[in-house]
Amino acid sequence: MHRVGVIGEHGWATTIESLHPGIAWHAGGIEIDFFRGGTVRLAGDGLLLIPSVFVGHIAAQLEDPWPRTLGYRARGTAALWGEQETVPQPDALTALVGRARARLLLALDTPASTSHLARSLAMAPGAVGDHLAILRGAGLLVRARSGRSVLYRRTPLGEALVVGSG
Repeated sequence: MHRVGVIGEHGWATTIESLHPGIAWHAGGIEIDFFRGGTVRLAGDGLLLIPSVFVGHIAAQLEDPWPRTLGYRARGTAALWGEQETVPQPDALTALVGRARARLLLALDTPASTSHLARSLAMAPGAVGDHLAILRGAGLLVRARSGRSVLYRRTPLGEALVVGSG
């Protein structure tokens, strides 16, 4: 869902280049820094992008007869493997939007549903929904359906508030 948002906001070139520093988008195609086998032409065959928790950086499958594939490190793998990241303190953000809304904005490092946020923050689902609606109305969040769930994520404005607070 994150990559689809990047495609919509910034286009394919930015999306492809955001997968890994060793990948660059050029007018003639995609350049993979570590690939020394020459140019691989897609010729309308497409390119399959696969997020993976098992790929450290980037993996490529470029041999026939299989589809051309780039595997890249999935977002949120730090939480999966137990890596600890410093969580920004919401003091400045709390002063601006209130404690509950600041906690919600900070919790949305990765897209999440109302029920997931309610469980992880020990808040009532109704209160979470009300706060999310206000944050969305202020342009700090967007939502998108993923299967049966509605997932919320920060907009660039919401991201800037979180970064600026910590």
